[in-house]
Amino acid sequence: MERLQKVLAQSNIASRRKSEEIILAGRVKVNGNVIKELGFKVNKEDVVEVDDKPISRAEHVYFLMNKPTGYVSTTSDEKGRQTVIDLLEDNHRAMRVYPVGRLDFDTAGLLLLTNDGEFTNKMTHPEHEMEKEYLARVDGIVIRKKIAQLRKGVIIDDDYLAVPQNVRLIELDKEHQSTLLSITLIEGRNKQVRKMIEAIGHEVKKLTRVRYGFLTLEGVERGSYRPLKIHEVKKLYGLATPKKS
Repeated sequence: MERLQKVLAQSNIASRRKSEEIILAGRVKVNGNVIKELGFKVNKEDVVEVDDKPISRAEHVYFLMNKPTGYVSTTSDEKGRQTVIDLLEDNHRAMRVYPVGRLDFDTAGLLLLTNDGEFTNKMTHPEHEMEKEYLARVDGIVIRKKIAQLRKGVIIDDDYLAVPQNVRLIELDKEHQSTLLSITLIEGRNKQVRKMIEAIGHEVKKLTRVRYGFLTLEGVERGSYRPLKIHEVKKLYGLATPKKS
């Protein structure tokens, strides 16, 4: 037995919160009866309708993509740019998958896609502290003092203190005057890594997300993707469960 709003979210009707609004508005029927109770539970045999149309419970799929730069992390783009959905095979595109969170147009690397609203909510909710590691190729030589500054946290977006989980120096390329840094975050503000680097007086030349929780890009070439294994999905759910204090 599962809560009605969860079943609606898992069937890609709407997000969990929006599904609750749909239920309260009297738009949902179970076995022909209008249900306005948010705690109402249904089983697989129950017939659920939204606006008098039966819902179909979607088969949930989960993909790990190695996103190239030059693609937007949305299902469509008003500017006509290519989206990550264009990289999917036709049968996977037909499953109505979408990105979990997003990577900027000019950022490459690990991106999850799914058609599971509950999974998306778990992975993107602020209270679920999922580590995301980025490799940033930075213009210029970043001195130790500035790396220490990054570790303590820097102000971005005028008044927000951005504090990384970890910052590591990977390489100093004196010949080409660049620095390779590993930066791990548990949050995901818009262009956060780039803004953090700008706050210490440098500019990101190239940015790649190389880790999401325990997942890496191993075996997945740029522009390709693979399905997540069941145990990987379960482990992600485990990582996204708030720890009891």
